[in-house]
Amino acid sequence: MSGFDSLIQRYITVWNETDTAARRRSVEQVWAPGARYIDPLVVAQGHDAIDATIHAVQAQFPGLVMRLAGPVDAHHDQARFTWALGPPNGEPLVIGFDVVERDRNG
Repeated sequence: MSGFDSLIQRYITVWNETDTAARRRSVEQVWAPGARYIDPLVVAQGHDAIDATIHAVQAQFPGLVMRLAGPVDAHHDQARFTWALGPPNGEPLVIGFDVVERDRNG
């Protein structure tokens, strides 16, 4: 899968990181400087906006964690995956999917 499994796991880890400084470092490692995160409620471009979005989601859903909820479907430089958000040892409260695109640096 050309490294997508590892990239997606790092992506999910960023969403679960509650230490502000560690999360920011991870955002900078996973997202390109001008990257965009888009969902129905937000368009966040750049590290500052993506980090702020993750912080806001964590504040809205305290104590919940994101986890991979199935295989990563990838080809070329794009991947789609299903995630689940819920208590660490419980049933998911939200299930969704994201699509990522790698730049030439991975």
